[in-house]
Amino acid sequence: MPYHLHFGEADPLRIRFAISPLWETHSAVRVLARPRKQGYHLPWLRRIAAAAKSVDLAPLQLLMPLQGHSPDCLYPPPIGPAATFEEELAAVRRTPPALAADDFARALAETPGAAGSPEGRRMLADPAGSLERLADLLERAWEVLIAPEWPRLRALLEADVAYHSRRLAEGGLERLLAELHPAFGWAEDTATLTVDYHGEHARALAGQGLVLVPSVFIWPDVVSGFDPPWQPTVAYPARGIGGLWTEPRERTPEALARLLGRARADVLCALDEPAGTSALAHRLGLAPSSVSAHLSTLRAAGLLTSRRYGHQVLYERTPLGITLAAC
Repeated sequence: MPYHLHFGEADPLRIRFAISPLWETHSAVRVLARPRKQGYHLPWLRRIAAAAKSVDLAPLQLLMPLQGHSPDCLYPPPIGPAATFEEELAAVRRTPPALAADDFARALAETPGAAGSPEGRRMLADPAGSLERLADLLERAWEVLIAPEWPRLRALLEADVAYHSRRLAEGGLERLLAELHPAFGWAEDTATLTVDYHGEHARALAGQGLVLVPSVFIWPDVVSGFDPPWQPTVAYPARGIGGLWTEPRERTPEALARLLGRARADVLCALDEPAGTSALAHRLGLAPSSVSAHLSTLRAAGLLTSRRYGHQVLYERTPLGITLAAC
C-alpha cells in the first residue's frame, strides 16, 4: 500500500536535500533492535558494542514498531540543510505536549501490548516529562553511537547529496527520483511521487516542496508519511554504504607523491567523492589545519574546486585532478 505525495506547480522548484545527525541517531538505535538491518554495519556494531550496553535504549525502541507510525516529534524533518545535532535536539524539546501525546499514542498502538506496558503508560500519562526523558536518551545515544563516527558518516552523506544534486541538474526530477530508490515511482500525468512503503498515506505538498534526506542506517528501507505540521520529507539509503566501514588502502601513486609531496597527494587521491576538511582529516589521520593548507594549494593549482553546503565547504577534483590521481 503506497504513499502518494502530490506535487503542485511550485513544488518541483522547492526540492532540497538535507543531512540529519538526529535521523542517523534514531536509525542507528533501530538497527540495534533489528538483526536483518545489521549486515552492512557489523564493523560499526563491533566497535560500539561495549559502549552501547551502557545505554538503556528500550524506551526509544518501544516507539519503533516493526511497521507503522514512529513519533514524528522525536525524529522530525531536518530543520536545515546541515543542522547540528544540538540544533535538532533543541527543536525536539520544544514540541508541544499535546502533539507529543498524540504521537506517542499512535506509535504505541502499532505494537501489541506496548501501550499497557509500564513505560507505555508512563509516556501516555506524562507526555511532557516523557518527551524530556526521551530527548535526554537521544542525546546519550548520539554521544555513544554516532558522534565518534560522525566525520565518516557526514562525508558519505555529503557525497551523496553532491552526486544527486548533479543528477537533478542533469536529468531533472523524474530521473532523480527513479535513481534514488526502487520504491519510488513518478506519475507525470498527476505529478505524484509514489513511495512503496508500509501503510497508506496521501499528502498534497501545497507549495512546501519536498526534503530528500540520505541516511546511512535506514537501509534497506525508505521513510515518509509525515502529516502537517511537519515538512513533507522522504528519507532514502545513501550511496556507498557497502564500503562505509572499510578502512582505506594505500592508493596514492608513488610518482604522484614525489611530484606533490606525500600528504598533498594523499589528500588529492582521497577525494573520490566530494568531502570537507574535517572528514578528510579524520580519514587520513592528519591535522585539520594541515589538510586545509593542502586543499588551498591544490585548488590554487587547478586540481580541485570547492562549493559551500550548509556549514561545510566541499572539495571535488577537477578533470585535471582526476587525471593526476589516476596516474
